[in-house]
Amino acid sequence: MKVYYHPLSGHAHRARLFLGLLGIDHEEEFVDLAKGAHKTPEYLKLNAFGQLPVLVDGDNVIADSNAILVYLAKKSGATQWLPETPAEAAAVQRWLSVAAGQIAFGPAAARLVTVFGAKFNAEEVIARAHAILKIIDAQLATRDWIADIGGAHPTIADIALYSYISSAPEGNVDLSGYASVNAWLARVEALPGFVPFQKTAAGLAA
Repeated sequence: MKVYYHPLSGHAHRARLFLGLLGIDHEEEFVDLAKGAHKTPEYLKLNAFGQLPVLVDGDNVIADSNAILVYLAKKSGATQWLPETPAEAAAVQRWLSVAAGQIAFGPAAARLVTVFGAKFNAEEVIARAHAILKIIDAQLATRDWIADIGGAHPTIADIALYSYISSAPEGNVDLSGYASVNAWLARVEALPGFVPFQKTAAGLAA
């Protein structure tokens, strides 16, 4: 099993983090974004969108970070990470959609401005980040993990949200006012097999 990644990609970190938490032996292939390695014909055969990460498992090529989380949970039979019942599976999917939507267009986009020089409106994406963080903080005030499945174990929803929330200060998104979010970040980071997300000296972290 091999994962194609860049150390500053939060999407790639999701895959690497979950592989670490599951304790799955794998190879890691660095993709040099600065040199356009993600746009080469060879890489585009793996992911036509030219995005990270990609997971290769034998003949299976899985692109998209959330799809990789689902694949790994199913492959490993880790139903504690991705429950089988319709209601619980839906509760997890709800937050995978948030990770692909409000998180991507909020804290992830804010970080793209400071770390990669993206041309987003910084005030707008920071405001979006705080809007979703307020909702997440309220949800986490009543439970340890984000998906409401009545259990004491995290799910892939937590993995999908972690990377860009933990690195939000790099995009000038202040997390100091979100006590429940900060406690949740600490819980994720205390999990056996946790893989840190590489920090950058940007935004509030500069």
